[in-house]
Amino acid sequence: PDLQKQEERGELLQPLIFVLLVLCSVLLYFKVSLMDPGFVKSEEEAKASKSEEQSMVIPQIPSDIQMRRCGYCMVKQPMRARHCQLCQHCVRRYDHHCPWIENCVGEKNHPLFIVYLSVQLVVLLWGGHIAWSGLFFEQSWDWLQHNILLLMSFLLIVILTIVDLLLLISHLYLISCNTTTWEFMSHHRISYLRNSELENPFDQGVVLNLWRFFC
Repeated sequence: PDLQKQEERGELLQPLIFVLLVLCSVLLYFKVSLMDPGFVKSEEEAKASKSEEQSMVIPQIPSDIQMRRCGYCMVKQPMRARHCQLCQHCVRRYDHHCPWIENCVGEKNHPLFIVYLSVQLVVLLWGGHIAWSGLFFEQSWDWLQHNILLLMSFLLIVILTIVDLLLLISHLYLISCNTTTWEFMSHHRISYLRNSELENPFDQGVVLNLWRFFC
């Protein structure tokens, strides 16, 4: 493959960048998996850390909708928080529980989760190119025996790339609308959305939504 040829010629810059990207992807995976996604730890903390976003949107939501107490962990949930039964905690700005990282995606780790998906996509695309560069197709059984692992690796990379790309696009779309996966999928079940005069009371325009999320 291309990286092997570059290494033989002593051109180590691209192989080194590729290895560093893979290492960065692995480190991001563990960081997103192990970090606090935004657990609501106590009633006092929940009251003290109402976000600017929540206070800005309250006038657009009926006044009879108040912070409710979670029936599982007995803390008062800030707006947009939800209890995750797998993590056994309420999570601020809950998006979803991701089985691939065995952790919730919430207020604190959602931006880093997007960075992880982006880096992973670059690694997969580059890895797919490397695998393809090592394939030289011949219609023979002997060729298939010698290349079956490389061919299976390429097909696996293609599948993972499609999954990663679709996941990244869907998250970026939801972020640009300032909504979460949970709110998008369960709009009719959430009181502050169901009773709101606006379809999405948190939306402040694409540019401001992206700025508030990432910055």
